Amino acid sequence: MIDSNERYYVAGHRGMVGSAIVRSLSKKGCEDIVVAGSDELDLRDQTTTSDFVAEKKPDVVVVAAARVGGIHANNTYPAQFLYDNLMIASNLIKAAHDAGVNRLLFLGSSCIYPKFTEQPIKEGALLSSALETTNEAYAIAKIAGLKLCEFYRKQFGRMYHSAMPCNLYGVGDNYHRENSHVIPGMIHRFHEAKELGLHQVEIWGTGRPRREFLYADDLAEACIHLLGIDDPPSLVNIGAGSDITIQELSVLVGEVVGYKGKIINDLSKPDGTLKKLMDSSLIYSLGWRPSVHLEEGLRLAYRDFLQSGSLIQR
Repeated sequence: MIDSNERYYVAGHRGMVGSAIVRSLSKKGCEDIVVAGSDELDLRDQTTTSDFVAEKKPDVVVVAAARVGGIHANNTYPAQFLYDNLMIASNLIKAAHDAGVNRLLFLGSSCIYPKFTEQPIKEGALLSSALETTNEAYAIAKIAGLKLCEFYRKQFGRMYHSAMPCNLYGVGDNYHRENSHVIPGMIHRFHEAKELGLHQVEIWGTGRPRREFLYADDLAEACIHLLGIDDPPSLVNIGAGSDITIQELSVLVGEVVGYKGKIINDLSKPDGTLKKLMDSSLIYSLGWRPSVHLEEGLRLAYRDFLQSGSLIQR
């Protein structure tokens, strides 16, 4: 169990993952939670990040801050994705070490794994072959962050460790029509089509790629679980344990939203990796399991979209 009397700094608390972790910590009775928005603290700036962590003196740091986006965003802005995420990871991990913080959890992504590797993907597949090009920049930054944690642990004995979740969705997601991940992007487009009476909705690619999706609050519970383990693995996958094709997902999202039109495939758009299912047997063996099934999670996400007041882009 985690110590509810410790001070926790959750970097990225306004994002989907960070806000879920804050909620989970609060439910566990943690009252001393440090947060700072990007308008208060630019994590890409080493000096201000170092000063902030030194001043706040947290006992535990959770790195949930990142520049994130879907295939379109990653493909269009690779320089920003690589630079921003490198700086965020490096500055926070070094600042924590310099301030004497002995516990840090770094959150990455399943995109760190090679494009072609044995499925389901085990933690040992890391750096075994080439990455998927459409999200290479983001993946390289995340690999650097998890390796930095590994080496601070090896060299200085810091309990710095990393968790690699599969594709995430949930409350507080980014529902931008184009620059979001697959589920929030679909929710936006299908809702727009329903409201405007459109007869068809396009989805990217062939629809054949298979993806694994985890509700963000499930990930948060997994993170808290890991923080309660005295000697956790340096790297652990966190996934739902099953996958679904993008075509099947689009049908399910359409049903949840209430869209009755046709779903067509834009074959000019890339598919990305055809299959990406992670082996989460390690985290399961440590006593954690997901609890929110995909259809239930999609209904919760759609409710969040409606409550968020996301604008339809006409």
